[in-house]
Amino acid sequence: MPSRVSIEHKTPFIRCVNYKACSSGVELSAHIHQPIMATSTRQNYIEKVAIVGAGGQMGTFITEALLKTGKHHLTAITRADSTSKIPAGVEVKKVDYEDPASLIEALRGQDALIITMSVMSPPGQSAKLIEAAAAANVPWVLPNEYGGDPTEKKMGEDAMIGPGKQADRDLIEKLGKSSWVGISCSFWYEYSLGAGPFAYGFDFENRSVTFIDDGTTKINTTTWSQTALAVARLLSLKVLPDDASDKSATLSQFRNKPAYVSSFLLSQKDMLESVLRVTGTKESDWKIEHEAHEVRFAAGVAQFKGGDRRGFGKLLYTRAFYPDGCGNYEARHGLHNDILGLPKEDLDEFTRIAVDRAARKVLVL
Repeated sequence: MPSRVSIEHKTPFIRCVNYKACSSGVELSAHIHQPIMATSTRQNYIEKVAIVGAGGQMGTFITEALLKTGKHHLTAITRADSTSKIPAGVEVKKVDYEDPASLIEALRGQDALIITMSVMSPPGQSAKLIEAAAAANVPWVLPNEYGGDPTEKKMGEDAMIGPGKQADRDLIEKLGKSSWVGISCSFWYEYSLGAGPFAYGFDFENRSVTFIDDGTTKINTTTWSQTALAVARLLSLKVLPDDASDKSATLSQFRNKPAYVSSFLLSQKDMLESVLRVTGTKESDWKIEHEAHEVRFAAGVAQFKGGDRRGFGKLLYTRAFYPDGCGNYEARHGLHNDILGLPKEDLDEFTRIAVDRAARKVLVL
């Protein structure tokens, strides 16, 4: 099973569609010119980065990771009435989502836009940002991805979030001014383990766990810090190769593609073993139940339709644990961890964080 993925180095080319700028061209016809290479060191890196949701849970981690590189000027895009606390060292620009001009002005001059928003955010909000980024000629957009494998269309449709994410990617490509990179990180481990029974099935207060099927289906899962570091490392890559002989990783190699990252490949039984080590308990101390994936998924759908948001979480998580391997993108695509220089993490360290979050009832839905 692959532990990393190799990116074939394909040198980007430029097409000319204006005959006045092309002595041998024909008006409105496309011509291949010399490969695009870096014209200067300064122009070959992402410097100015705008981030939506900089004060949110994932956004805070990403902002701090980018600040630590010392390579970027960060701008937080926030609503005028936002009370989110923005980390020091970040410029703040207030916007009105009902006024496209304010969004365009806030994004003008940016090299990249990072969108981090809740799945419960108002519909159409990300599209407004993408359209503004195109109007402001922002070359790179990291859309509100942060999920599973975008090539698993059926899983995305069943989980209700796939079509919206696909629409964002399609819009970026249709507008033609920006390129996207999707961060495929699956569920955030320390949140999901400690969030409640609807997620990874653990109820720490009552010391019980519900295994989906037999609890042995493995999925990829990533910590907040690893996801944030992946974003920072990605945006710290050179945009283009220095010359034709440069085979180092570049941002352009991820153009309109997912970046697959992961902290751990785990089953629910693997998680329980870590929980037992961290809590000093035995398996006999826990109540272990089993639920068929189809039954649990259907229950989540019914619960959500009945107005209980936990039902959405239940159906979302359950769908990733289907035995078809849809939640294990590492097996299909490998990972970009090595290319981005991501560290190996200690599972029990982050299990301990999850246990603590559960004890303090942090973000339990």
